[in-house]
Amino acid sequence: MARYGLYMILGQQIHSEEMKELRRKRKIQRELCNPFEQPDMAFQDRYRLTKGLAHSLIEELKPYLPRSKRSHGISTEVKVLTAFSFYATGSYQRSVGDSTYLSMAQCTVSNCIREVTDALNHPAIVQKYIKFPLNPEERNKIKKEFYEECGIPGVIGCIDCTHVAIIKPSNHEERFFNRKHYHSLNVQIICDSDLQILSVDASHPGATNDCIIWQMHPLYEYLRNCRQNGETLWMLGDSGYPQRNILMTPILNALPGTKERIYTDMHMSARNCVERCIGVLKSRFRCLLAARVLNYEPDVAAKIVNACCVLHNIAHGARLQVPALTEQEQREEQQRQVQRQNVENDTIHAGELNYRRFLADPCNRRVNRDLLAGRAERNALIDRICVVPAALAPPDGTSRAPEVLNVVSTTFRT
Repeated sequence: MARYGLYMILGQQIHSEEMKELRRKRKIQRELCNPFEQPDMAFQDRYRLTKGLAHSLIEELKPYLPRSKRSHGISTEVKVLTAFSFYATGSYQRSVGDSTYLSMAQCTVSNCIREVTDALNHPAIVQKYIKFPLNPEERNKIKKEFYEECGIPGVIGCIDCTHVAIIKPSNHEERFFNRKHYHSLNVQIICDSDLQILSVDASHPGATNDCIIWQMHPLYEYLRNCRQNGETLWMLGDSGYPQRNILMTPILNALPGTKERIYTDMHMSARNCVERCIGVLKSRFRCLLAARVLNYEPDVAAKIVNACCVLHNIAHGARLQVPALTEQEQREEQQRQVQRQNVENDTIHAGELNYRRFLADPCNRRVNRDLLAGRAERNALIDRICVVPAALAPPDGTSRAPEVLNVVSTTFRT
């Protein structure tokens, strides 16, 4: 028995020495293989940023990353690039860690991803790179860009939702199980005409309806207040959203040749930017593809989404090339996205079921009035577009923005 115990002790010592030697060899390999010595295009293909942009961002992130306490610890550069490589490929952590330039154990890769993701979610970072226009001058600039692009005045952004697959959560898993029968986050994206992300909300489970996500978002009340203060503005959304005076939707049954059809064609052409934005985001950062399931709990997965949106705005602002998805990846992504139902007529025709009982509920009366007001606003917009298009320069707003408005959610909601 004593001999067995001695063998156990010797075995543990040998294993400990082997692990130390492995860590030493990995450290030497990382030092000999500097990631920044890769060819420029190979570097950009692996990490999605140029060397210059990566260097600058690493310096920005340093204050928000924990320092290593060990002599053989991971450098900040390698730590950040490890996370970037994971975001870009969506590969399992072991394949990232086995890279020639980023040799490390899987648990170390996991720690790097978490630390860098937290740093990219620091308010100082997200508020710098993901900014919704919070004053009339900034909004007028976006309105002008949309007007020049599509001919619709007053547009300050386009809104849509996309699903990001995650593993089965340990708590409230039924809230994350979407209609396509897999667990996901339902992520709301708002972008401008240049595909820059103005707001991202990854804090909602996959079973949550898009309309609910929008109505719970702080921008919903903020834009309503802007309207009440006299500013003409709205966002563009698809028919999965209810028509409101701050959100214009298409008229799907509009007849060819009518002004309603002209408006709808212009609307759909303009709103296409948010679909392209989501496509570019997922092409750059394939960990977000529905076929690449994020192996994290919802709160961490939501932070990864936010981190990728920060990097998207940096890369897109520098006009970096977007890697194309394969036909199979495109097909898998389309198949796994949840199709929304048309809610355009859900409340206005509720009387067909039981109109009096429907209106007896004050909440429903308010929703119905909001829909009627939204339709009246849309009809007026259609008349302006089709009658006097030359006179429709984007209107100036007069409302003042609050000092702080969180447009990137970092707290997960269940």
